[in-house]
Amino acid sequence: MEMDEDIIKRMNKAQNCSTSIDCQTKGKQNVKATVLHRNVGLFSGVCLIVGTMIGSGIFISPSSVLLYTGAVGPCLVIWAGCGILVTLDALCLVELGTMITKSGGKYSYLMEAFGSIVAFLFSWTTVMVLNPSGLAIITLSFAKYASTPFYPGCTPPLLVTKCLAATAMVVITGVNCYSVKLASYVQNFFTAAKLFIIAVIVGGGIVMLAQGKTENFSKAFDSTSLSAGAIGLACYNGLWSYAGWDQLNFITEELKNPYRNLPLAILIAIPLVSVCYVMVNVSYFTVMTVTEVLSSPAVAVTFGDRVLYPLSWIVPLFVVFSTFGAANGSCFTAARLAHVSGREGHMVQILSYISPRRYTPSPAILLNGILSVCYIMPADINTLINYFSCAHWMFSGLTSLGLIVMRFTKKEIHRPVKVPIIIPALMVLVSCYLVLAPILYEPALEYLYCFIFIFSGLIFYYFLIFGKVEWALRLMRPITMHLQLLMEVVPPEKTE
Repeated sequence: MEMDEDIIKRMNKAQNCSTSIDCQTKGKQNVKATVLHRNVGLFSGVCLIVGTMIGSGIFISPSSVLLYTGAVGPCLVIWAGCGILVTLDALCLVELGTMITKSGGKYSYLMEAFGSIVAFLFSWTTVMVLNPSGLAIITLSFAKYASTPFYPGCTPPLLVTKCLAATAMVVITGVNCYSVKLASYVQNFFTAAKLFIIAVIVGGGIVMLAQGKTENFSKAFDSTSLSAGAIGLACYNGLWSYAGWDQLNFITEELKNPYRNLPLAILIAIPLVSVCYVMVNVSYFTVMTVTEVLSSPAVAVTFGDRVLYPLSWIVPLFVVFSTFGAANGSCFTAARLAHVSGREGHMVQILSYISPRRYTPSPAILLNGILSVCYIMPADINTLINYFSCAHWMFSGLTSLGLIVMRFTKKEIHRPVKVPIIIPALMVLVSCYLVLAPILYEPALEYLYCFIFIFSGLIFYYFLIFGKVEWALRLMRPITMHLQLLMEVVPPEKTE
């Protein structure tokens, strides 16, 4: 493969310097800096958040919230309440993202607030399990709906579904390795598509309401009997559908004018998604009873069959668009965490390297894609995600606590946005509740396995980061060099 002269010079210098980043940054002139460039504007930022938050859950199985509330009224209250909680947590991220303008999201904030160990445990858990397994679930949903029309009257074979999901993952990984702008264009298109189908569903619901379909709302709170544990699990499932509100913080270094666009994008996208979720659920309940919503394998498809016929086929088509867009957004942001972790020395250094042609963190993107394909193989990864979700909320609570801690320990840092301290304090309490509620309400041994995995990261931290075992470092140097030459990547330059 032919390589231009600038790339050859950089890679030769990288080879001579082993894996030293500092020596890569000296002596270069007339060469565009090998860093992640600011290519994401306000519109693309909004599309990234909206497109990642709205995946398959709201179209396929919003019944999980209804299952624990048991009635229409409490179900809608939970959906709206989850939107409020997400907005409050996003306000904390706005302050953190504008005072610490590094990519990596919560990883960078935990590093500033609590130091290296907590940040490493977050990156260890998220890079190795949460991001790739979540991405695998999204692509499996995509594959299920993309293959269903070819198998009328029966469920698509599992092998076909998994192969199609893996193919989608390869395409998404390739797009994100090729160009940041192309990945942004893909995200913008599919976000517009999913907002279109949401508008169609909400419009259909409004028409049905105008025709007097209000039976489910006349006695919306009848027979309601909720326990604290049931409320917690209902919120747990509702907040899972909102997952992705923090995605823009993972790419702060690639965001144009982050002091303006980060808060604006978050404050536009999250209320928009919250309103969409509540209105879509209202539309479902205008057409289906509680029992029908609970028993439907794909609520949006059932809604389309009853309201949109003979155009009901557009619903599964746009569910395919929605899941593909969510997978693309998840892949885009997940790789940035691995990249920043590698840059900070918490992951193998090759993950921090950047393509000098494309200015994308292609090694980190490839790692996330490979792990995601591996998670497609098991029979049931939804169980894995359910148990590791408590880890997500544990680190979310620590991030909010970190914001409070830095109010006292990092007073000198400029804060363009400053939220009332009661907001992060409330989010700490909510996070504690969401971690403990499912464990106490439905205890399972798998939660123990989850925490064993998280804290097993301390073993790797001690030997590879704190202790810097010499044989491991010697082993990694030639591997790093050969991977660097194979993927045509170089260490990121230090910029002022």
